[in-house]
Amino acid sequence: MQTPSSWLTQRATASKASPSDDTLLARTARGDRTAWGTLVDRHLSAVVRYAGYVLKDETQAEDIAQDTFVRLARKATDWTEGGPNLRSWLYRVARNLCIDHMRTRRTTSIEFAEDLPDPRDGAAMERDIDMKYLITAALDRLPERQRAAIVLVHFEGLSGMEVGITLDISVEAVESLLARARRTLRHDLASLAPDLLGEH
Repeated sequence: MQTPSSWLTQRATASKASPSDDTLLARTARGDRTAWGTLVDRHLSAVVRYAGYVLKDETQAEDIAQDTFVRLARKATDWTEGGPNLRSWLYRVARNLCIDHMRTRRTTSIEFAEDLPDPRDGAAMERDIDMKYLITAALDRLPERQRAAIVLVHFEGLSGMEVGITLDISVEAVESLLARARRTLRHDLASLAPDLLGEH
């Protein structure tokens, strides 16, 4: 059997039956590399995106995502079917790894370069860059938990319950974080995009 870290390089086409994460983890625990590849294909890009929002550095985000999946590979044999949502579990592990990384390496000021769509003209590019810069700056000014809640809900599509699991807080606390963060962002971005955030 290959080591967990070497499994990260494996890619496989997801089956038409779309087996559940629990099923894929059970197969992974039995040494099924195809099942592991399907799990990685299904969740890796989301974990990289989340770590990128936190660390603002693509290379470091990929490292955090790899470490997150190494931990998942080790957890596979102990995974309980019907337990925590896998995506929430992955975000929670990635979040903790990001916090550890920032505490030990002091990388919070590094800019995270996002790929921009190909604009039709220079003015469009400037507007896109300005908007991304202002939104990123506004997110950076939020307290860490408010920023995490906004990113998980509005960029990753998690529910309040899933965010609560990720941040280890109640759903009510998640709603409170979101309300405060939205209020701050609407104030900071009122002239740029007054309808940027919804109430969901």
